[in-house]
Amino acid sequence: MGTMMRNHVAVTLITVALAALPSAAQNPHPGMDQRGAAVMGFDQARTRHHFYLYEDGGAIDAAVKDQTDIVNRDAIRSHLPHIAMLFGQGDFAAPMLVHDSKNVPGTAEMARLKEKISYVYKETAAGGRVEIKTADTAALKAVHEFLKFQIADHQTGDSLEIRKR
Repeated sequence: MGTMMRNHVAVTLITVALAALPSAAQNPHPGMDQRGAAVMGFDQARTRHHFYLYEDGGAIDAAVKDQTDIVNRDAIRSHLPHIAMLFGQGDFAAPMLVHDSKNVPGTAEMARLKEKISYVYKETAAGGRVEIKTADTAALKAVHEFLKFQIADHQTGDSLEIRKR
């Protein structure tokens, strides 16, 4: 291989490596996004999650970034009612798979106190939302632990302030 060819190969490799840097910087958790897409059924890069803490519980909101993306919007609308049902049964396997963890904070207590927590799915213009409500102090603490973990792990930038609904 001549010098010119070696230089071309080196430049190509450097260009490819540099091109990958911005996406790595924008996506600090590609493994979680891949697991999330597999578990949730929608593209994590084309959607956004938000997690809200309320005095009586909280909410999980998923929405498409592009309003014309009906494929991912419909996938969100298919996934979230299922999640509301599973969580209501005390089944938190989905977040464990997404976060590659056997101990997602709050889930053990939420499962134990499942009869004291309600999960209601609501369709939104860009996707859907699961409203989580409880009047039980221990359940509320667990819900907030769970949502705070989600905010941190998904790096959503959502407020950790507990607000009125």
